[in-house]
Amino acid sequence: MKEVLNSLFGHQYLTRDEAKTIMANMAAGQYSDCQIAAFITAYIMRSVSVDEILGFREALLEMRINIDGLQEYNPIDIVGTGGDGKNTFNISTAACFVVAGAGYKVVKHGNIGATSVSGASNVMQEHGVVFSKDTDLHRKSLDSSNFAYLHAPLFSPALKAVAPVRKALGVRTFFNILGPIVNPLLPKRQVLGVYDLKMARLYNYIYQKSGNDFTIVYSLDGYDEISLTGKFKVINRFGENIYQPETFGFPKVKPEELVGGYTPSDAARIFDKVLNNRATKAQKNVVIVNAAVAINTIEPKFSFEECISIARESLEQGKAKKSLVKFLELNRG
Repeated sequence: MKEVLNSLFGHQYLTRDEAKTIMANMAAGQYSDCQIAAFITAYIMRSVSVDEILGFREALLEMRINIDGLQEYNPIDIVGTGGDGKNTFNISTAACFVVAGAGYKVVKHGNIGATSVSGASNVMQEHGVVFSKDTDLHRKSLDSSNFAYLHAPLFSPALKAVAPVRKALGVRTFFNILGPIVNPLLPKRQVLGVYDLKMARLYNYIYQKSGNDFTIVYSLDGYDEISLTGKFKVINRFGENIYQPETFGFPKVKPEELVGGYTPSDAARIFDKVLNNRATKAQKNVVIVNAAVAINTIEPKFSFEECISIARESLEQGKAKKSLVKFLELNRG
């Protein structure tokens, strides 16, 4: 590790194989927390290369816990990179249940918040969910509620090994980039929110090579989801476009209307208000538009307006809430 750090501090890049080996060693506990922190910090000071990301990803996927039995459902994953510093409530997680309520299968891969008050796993914990590696349980969950949740550290030893360091640092790192592309299920459908355009290009390259159905979203004011606070970019295998909220009939949202509070409990209360259809108009609309993007990824022949209508019906007619209730019945301790 000393040699690796000296190389990184000298502005050198790792090869794909070197990156893969280091990540494997990290998962095996061969480095101290101080060494891991130094390694992560090097990438805070400079951007990560495509080869480095692909090497890290390859190691994580080779070590992952097998969950391939769920692939027959052809589910979608809806995820943000995190690290945008906006401290929003759990928008993508709420959107997952809206999509599930509309009748589509969703398998979300998430984690405890490292740079925000509440990550997806935090809001799951607030609802009493017990994380599991049991494929049969996740299968029952998909059959019953159309939704299953994969807590990242259970399926990736390296993510578990670095979790304390990431939490202590409290800033976005290359692990924010890795999270969305190491879903152990390797879903063929994914919606991904990113916090800058350079990252959007990186993911677009990776997804185009995979041949998967994907949509990358980025709000031009730095949110890693469609925030409706201003213009947003949508990238998929058909091309890329920039839209205004008003294009689809949504009023602009003020940033303070999306804040998730100061604790996971605060964020969970907002999450529940959304799914109970008792949230503010701004909170509901931002969940609906992100769910609509996911539906459009699954159903590209539908117009975006049709997808918005499907998402709105799922939320306002209680279908999303019903999906949440059924999921909790199976997954609570």
